[in-house]
Amino acid sequence: MPSADQMKALLKSHIDGDDAQFYAVAMQVAAHEAKLGHGKLAQELRSLIDEAKLRHNSFESANKSVPLAQPRGELANLLTLSYPKLRIPDMILGRDIRERLTRVIKEHRQITKIRSFGLAPRKKLLFVGPPGTGKTMSAGVLAGELNLPLFSVRLDSLITKFMGETAAKLRQIFDAIAQVRGVYLFDEFDSIGSNRSILNEVGEIRRVLNSFLQLIEQDESNSLLLAATNHPEILDSALFRRFDDVIEYRLPDRDLLAQAIQANLAAFKKIDVYWPQLADVAVGLSYADITRACNDALKDAIINDRDHVTNDDILKTLSERKTIQGK
Repeated sequence: MPSADQMKALLKSHIDGDDAQFYAVAMQVAAHEAKLGHGKLAQELRSLIDEAKLRHNSFESANKSVPLAQPRGELANLLTLSYPKLRIPDMILGRDIRERLTRVIKEHRQITKIRSFGLAPRKKLLFVGPPGTGKTMSAGVLAGELNLPLFSVRLDSLITKFMGETAAKLRQIFDAIAQVRGVYLFDEFDSIGSNRSILNEVGEIRRVLNSFLQLIEQDESNSLLLAATNHPEILDSALFRRFDDVIEYRLPDRDLLAQAIQANLAAFKKIDVYWPQLADVAVGLSYADITRACNDALKDAIINDRDHVTNDDILKTLSERKTIQGK
C-alpha cells in the first residue's frame, strides 16, 4: 500500500494537473511494492501507468491545436490566462502602430512558410509609452488575431526576496513559452528590466535581468514574447537589441481623440455633440482616459433616466478626467 506521503503527493499532483509528477509518484509506489515482494501487483501498476501515459500522449497528439485550459502546477501562480477576442479594428491606433502590428500578425500567420526559408517572424516585441495608450490592449489584439492564448506574467508572484528564486521562476516561464505557443506579456517590464548601473538597485534584480537577457537570447519558440513599460528611460540598454521590434505608443492627437470619443459613445442612440470641440478639450488625455470619461457621461444619463447625451455632458466628464490627471 502507498504511504500517507505518497497518497498526498498523488492527490496533489492530480489536483494540480501535474501529470509528470503523478506518474513519478505512481512509479515509486510500484517500486515499493516490488521491494516488498509483491511482484505481480508491481507489474500491474507499471502496466497501468504505461497505458495511461500512452493514452495521454495520443490525446495530446490529436489535440495539439487545443489551447490549455489553465497553466498547471507552479505556473498557475506565475501566469494568468485569457482568450481575447479583440481584433485590429477594435482599437483606435495611429497608422504607424497599426501597420507594425499588422506586419507581426501577417508574419505569424505565415510562420511555417517563413521558417521553411530559414527565417523567423518578429516574435519579441517591446511596447513603450505613457499609460493608457494601448500597449496592453495590443497584446490582446495579437492574441485575438492569431487565435492564441494570452499569458500575462504575474510579477507579484515572479519577484521574490529569496536569492535565485526569481531567476528559477523566470526559467519556468521560458520553458512554458517554448512548450505552449501563445502570447506572453511581461507588463510593467521596468520592474525587472531596469538599468543594472543604477546604484540603489539590489543585486537580486541584477541577477534576474542577466537571466532574462540570456533566456530571451536563447528563445527560438513560435510564441510571441511581449514586454510593456511606461518608463523606457530606465531600461537597461542591453535589452533593446534583444527585441525584434520596439513600438512606441503616444498620446492620441486630435483626430484620434475624436475617433475614440465617437467609438465609446457609439452604443448610445441619441448623441448631440460637436466632435472637434470635444477633441480640443481632450488633448493630453489617453485612450483609457477617454473611455472612462465617456462611460461616466453614459452612466450619468442612464441613472437620471435621460435617453440622450449632450456636448456639455461629455465636456464635463472630460474636464473632470483632466483634473484627475493634473492636466
